[in-house]
Amino acid sequence: MSKLKRNERVGALVKILCDNPNEIYTLNYFTNIFNAAKSTISEDLVIVKKLMEDLKLGRVETIAGASGGVKYVPDMNLQNTREALNEICEMIKDNRRIIPGSFLYMSDLIYNPAYVRKMGKIFATKFMNKNIDYVVTVETKGIPLALMTANYLNIPLVIVRNDNKITEGSTVSMNYVSGSTGKIQTMYVSKRAIKYGANVLIIDDFMKAGGTAKGLLDLMKEFDAEVKGIGVMVATREPEEKLVDGYLPLIILDRVDDKKGIRLSPNEVLFN
Repeated sequence: MSKLKRNERVGALVKILCDNPNEIYTLNYFTNIFNAAKSTISEDLVIVKKLMEDLKLGRVETIAGASGGVKYVPDMNLQNTREALNEICEMIKDNRRIIPGSFLYMSDLIYNPAYVRKMGKIFATKFMNKNIDYVVTVETKGIPLALMTANYLNIPLVIVRNDNKITEGSTVSMNYVSGSTGKIQTMYVSKRAIKYGANVLIIDDFMKAGGTAKGLLDLMKEFDAEVKGIGVMVATREPEEKLVDGYLPLIILDRVDDKKGIRLSPNEVLFN
């Protein structure tokens, strides 16, 4: 490969690092693909690091030691976080989203990469330093948000199933009461999915009473796993006493009413 100009190398470095957040790359990796000296790559990385910091696009960190290198760490600043959540709140406030039974239609947001990418980045920013090994969610609507969070943290996603799949092999099951329907349901996860004693982050799309999150907490105890956090896209303000503590919602839902409309707002705790 012919030698590239500095601006070409910098552009490629930004692309590689941002496409693979929290992935550690050695200098040798870049010297090989760019056909450049380590000193040259080091100078390029200084430029990339300053560019990321100046534009508030995240951080480029250097890891010292024989197994060290460089990695991109996503970081959603408070201004971008507020702007993203305000935009999502405005979209949800449309009264045409109200479904009989005081439910909200949110599938178009939950399955839109542009929105779940931003929300996943917010969760990754908040839980980045928790030494998490797995992101855990229950199928199905929580999967996109959990996957984006796992992507930014560069860790595996574990999907807890609502039925027992023969392709999962031996499973662990747990009965729980759904907070939204009040029905007793069963969740299943493969015994091979999570290593015993791991640190996990639970991510879900919606929380009312916290029944599903409580079920996931109990299920994680079967793996002797430590739950480092619970993140949800939307949590209702009532009931105030949930079945779980320490959860972090992005949006607080106050009211869903055919006549009075929808009232919700970003969780102000995120900006403290």
